[in-house]
Amino acid sequence: MEEWMPLDRLAATHSGRTPRCDRQAEPSGSPNMDPEARPGPVGRWRFWAAAYALLILLTGTNLPTPLYRGYEARFGFSSLVVTLIFAAYVVALIPSLLVAGPLSDAIGCRKVLLPAVALAALGSVVFALAADTGWLFAARILQGLALGAASGPLTASLAELEPAGNRRKAALVSTVASVGGLGLGPMLAGLLAQYAPAPHVLPFAVEIVLLVPATAVIISLPATRSVARWRPRRPEIPATMRAVFATSGTASFLAFAVIGLFLTLIPTYVATLSGSKNLLLGGAAVALMLACSVIAQLVGYGRPARTLELIGLSLLATGLVLLALAGGLSSLTLLLVATVVAGIGQGLAFLGGLTAVNQAAPADRHADVLSSFYVIIYLGVGLPVIGVGFLTTVAGLLTAVQYFAGVVALLCVTVLIVLVRARHRTSVIASSAPSDTAGD
Repeated sequence: MEEWMPLDRLAATHSGRTPRCDRQAEPSGSPNMDPEARPGPVGRWRFWAAAYALLILLTGTNLPTPLYRGYEARFGFSSLVVTLIFAAYVVALIPSLLVAGPLSDAIGCRKVLLPAVALAALGSVVFALAADTGWLFAARILQGLALGAASGPLTASLAELEPAGNRRKAALVSTVASVGGLGLGPMLAGLLAQYAPAPHVLPFAVEIVLLVPATAVIISLPATRSVARWRPRRPEIPATMRAVFATSGTASFLAFAVIGLFLTLIPTYVATLSGSKNLLLGGAAVALMLACSVIAQLVGYGRPARTLELIGLSLLATGLVLLALAGGLSSLTLLLVATVVAGIGQGLAFLGGLTAVNQAAPADRHADVLSSFYVIIYLGVGLPVIGVGFLTTVAGLLTAVQYFAGVVALLCVTVLIVLVRARHRTSVIASSAPSDTAGD
């Protein structure tokens, strides 16, 4: 999801279920439905406007990525503090996600989304006015609360507002908007910080301006009647799918740990290898990785889950080894190759893991399972980079990234071996089943 994609929209695509913003007494095709929500110019406008709101919220939460190096020099903290600031965002996002989704079902999307946008704007204000490190922690917590509250309701709104009722199109637009925000944030901040005045103020001022039409979009969303009672989700894993969840959850945890690394330390890593202080260069590396991830997901959509995981983990491990070698050889070219390979591997491993979990989850426990899956992913984004941050204080940035890349690559290979063995056992059981039946 900063830093991550709102995952509900992919879950809806692969499970055949659609997350709903507000649960209504009438079905979406009911004649009592709000006429403006039906296919037509107004319905199409609302659909694309909701996608814009999602894009801008994700853009804002990723603006700090290329600016962390400047904050380090300005406030005199280490790479460890950068990772802790990043982790504070994730710590705020997880409970916000678990509370806001059911809450939007109970009281309506607009009543959840408007405060979320206000929190996002406040987070940008705090970043723009930051006078010390404490302000950065406060700003990231505000952004985490905002995105956690907004991502689920906006994803559901896209599914509900698609004019022709095409859920697959809604999921695709959600994916593009989410990853677009992940990549646009670092690119926009890097561009403005490098070539415009007030590098630590202007990017956030632009975000606040862009949030104004997003607010208008949310106000224009159709009011709906809900019948659900508010109840926070309690993540649980059914016993029948714990093996699948363990392997797929671990694979996705590793995939998003790599995203966490790119969003926190890779811009500085790029600057160190290139010898350039150009902020746009670091933001572009992050955007390249995310672009490769989403392209891989679009190309891999519809393919078997385990095949995607096997290919994805192999490429992710390869990309991480290349990332470590790039530091040892001081090669920016090899770093860019590693970024592309790791991005493709990340996208396929995540897509395969999510698909496997969706296929294995019981219909009556689907929300619980996905909530647990999202928590695992967010922990993957936030926790491992803290270890890298601690290591940078002892061994330096290049060595810390190399150790991280080596350890995660080894874990990817380990999960890969477990998946291959499980696939082999399944094939053996399937091939022996007819003979067992014949002998009975």
